[in-house]
Amino acid sequence: MKALLVTGDRSGSGKTSITLALAALLSKDAVVQTCKVAMDYIDPSYLTAVTGRPCRNLDSFVMTPGQMRAVFEHGTKGADIALVEGVRGLYEGAEAIGDAGSTASVAKALDLPVVLVVDARSITRSAAAIVKGFAAFDPDVRIRGVILNNISSPGHREKTVRAVEHFCGVPVVGAIPKSEGMRLTMRHLGLVPYREGQETGDFLDRIEAVKEVIGGYVDLDALKGLMEEYHFTGEAGPFAPLRAAADPDVRVAVAYDEAFTFYYNDLFDVLGAEGAEVVTFSPVHDPLPEADGYIIGGGYPEMHAAALEANARTREALAEVSRNGVPVYAECGGLMYLTDSLVLKKGWQDRDREESYEMCGVFAGKSVMPSRRTLGYVEGVAGPASPFGTGPFRGHEFHYSEVVLDPGTRYAYTLSRGVGIAGQKDGATTARTLAAYTHLHPVASAGFIRGFVSQCRDGEGP
Repeated sequence: MKALLVTGDRSGSGKTSITLALAALLSKDAVVQTCKVAMDYIDPSYLTAVTGRPCRNLDSFVMTPGQMRAVFEHGTKGADIALVEGVRGLYEGAEAIGDAGSTASVAKALDLPVVLVVDARSITRSAAAIVKGFAAFDPDVRIRGVILNNISSPGHREKTVRAVEHFCGVPVVGAIPKSEGMRLTMRHLGLVPYREGQETGDFLDRIEAVKEVIGGYVDLDALKGLMEEYHFTGEAGPFAPLRAAADPDVRVAVAYDEAFTFYYNDLFDVLGAEGAEVVTFSPVHDPLPEADGYIIGGGYPEMHAAALEANARTREALAEVSRNGVPVYAECGGLMYLTDSLVLKKGWQDRDREESYEMCGVFAGKSVMPSRRTLGYVEGVAGPASPFGTGPFRGHEFHYSEVVLDPGTRYAYTLSRGVGIAGQKDGATTARTLAAYTHLHPVASAGFIRGFVSQCRDGEGP
């Protein structure tokens, strides 16, 4: 299998649109597996859609090198090409000095060749200085090619390509003109998730326009020539089945619809390896299915608040199974869904008055939109109140809401980094329900998933 990582010189360089189009174009003649650097949900939804294979996440702040290799090798089975999309600028990470959380650290951990996307707007020879500086900054990061973006004219292209290839000794495999058609549809937390956006013709037309531009200005044969054979190490991680039984013995229902789409694709495989049958349901449309445990991920419940309120039978049923001690795990948007109400402030999404929608009422309190935008890594410890296991963890938070719970609420997490529901407290608990702003990756937190499945299985402890 050949592999390549595409990264940018900064946020907004165009690497997301470029990688999306490359994945789609390469998939015409090959089986392409995509991966996304960072704890992101939305970019992977696009990459999954254009290749037909679930995109995988790689993050060196949350995962060990071995865990990243396990995710990469599990996800790429049967693929001809592995295409990895970076995050932000190549060297941006969790800290000023170390490279944990950066695209560079993932490139080194997997020994992948790198193509650097450079925003060449209004620069020519300076683009060569950028490439040369990026290559010299960490010689262990192997920049093998360049794609120039936002080229304004044939003369701009000729001068910039010549400068980069002359001074840097790396080929320019694409020079993409500045175009409004390269922009994808945005929302308050970033791109609109693919599942929602595909319902509109304009959205799909934009993706086709991006593919057409990239196909016309990137040399795919030259790009494929930069790919290198990946040497598999045999890392299995939590994907190796732990149970000898061939059939699953526990049923886990996962909320998945237009309101709840934020899941790492590895979750379903890790649950399966733990012996769980996974079924999905829609809190917007469906009754609550019978299951031994429930997972409600993040998403945009605020965009579907009226529909969630209208499905009262599911809200009431979820509150009942929680009271009865059935394991329930929720993250971010799922946390908001489990509160008493979701309040949308006046002015939010052009509202002329404040609106309140009834939610599940598992936790006494309310969710409010909007609030301060919160984005970043989370680090903390799960204490004895956690029904699914204790110990240190690393994760991510990304929300634009505030959850205000009653003072008597119990919390399982104490954060040393990040902002929880109540200051450094996160992970509200009641019975065997846990709901947090913190997003955990199922491979980095495989022990937590094991504890959840164990609780689903005959009420055993983690």
